[in-house]
Amino acid sequence: MAKETVIYTKPALIDKLKEIANMGWIPNARKGNHGGVGNTLEDLLGLKENNLPIPNAAEWELKAQRLDSGSLTTLFHFEPSPRAIGFVAKVFLPKYGWAHKEAGARHDEGEMSFRQTINGLARSDRGFIVKIDRTEKKVLISFDAASVDIRHSAWLKSVKESVGLGELGPQPYWGFDDLEHKAGTKLLNCFYVQAETKTVRKKEYYHYTKVMMLQKFNFEGFLKAIEEARILVDFDARTGHNHGTKFRLRQNALPTLYEKATVIL
Repeated sequence: MAKETVIYTKPALIDKLKEIANMGWIPNARKGNHGGVGNTLEDLLGLKENNLPIPNAAEWELKAQRLDSGSLTTLFHFEPSPRAIGFVAKVFLPKYGWAHKEAGARHDEGEMSFRQTINGLARSDRGFIVKIDRTEKKVLISFDAASVDIRHSAWLKSVKESVGLGELGPQPYWGFDDLEHKAGTKLLNCFYVQAETKTVRKKEYYHYTKVMMLQKFNFEGFLKAIEEARILVDFDARTGHNHGTKFRLRQNALPTLYEKATVIL
């Protein structure tokens, strides 16, 4: 029999989150630890998924995260323009890729990889950076051969032979309008819950200790987070499969993407 959907008012949800916080340490409700913080909280709230059924209000979402985690949170997947040419598969992989570390073993002999997590503050060891062009209203990926670490000199030579050492042409980009729509759709108003974690006899436990109510996504805050390397762009492609281009967020940076952040706990 299907579980009946629980409907909360905002005050009722706040009371329930405070009640959960007062429960102390709670065992992971799922097998394995992946996604356990959010899944366990959903179970405690009686939710089927992280969209919160709060009537007569804007769309709300539940986001849960471990406290003091150095891991990045994936905000959304979004391939760069010009999307018609499949930029990552058709340009980055064949022209800027390198041999996959498992080529000839787990993958085919000629398997290529283009795996880069790129930020807006400093170029990666292969010379890539995220730039924001407010005049053209674009978020772009830029390449500078002079910034490539000496460890990658053989790779740089292959790039020179393949396409030359100038700027990317065309540069992959996301237009402001497209990006604001994508981010605004994904980053709804949300209740942001953080949990302390501990492991006892190989079982993970959570104590939900911090709750914030985040309202009104702010695109300028999103752009600033890119410039300050709180949001990063992650490419993860190989010849056999493109795992997708992701916008990823550093720990504790989510509140900076909203106009209003209210501390509940």
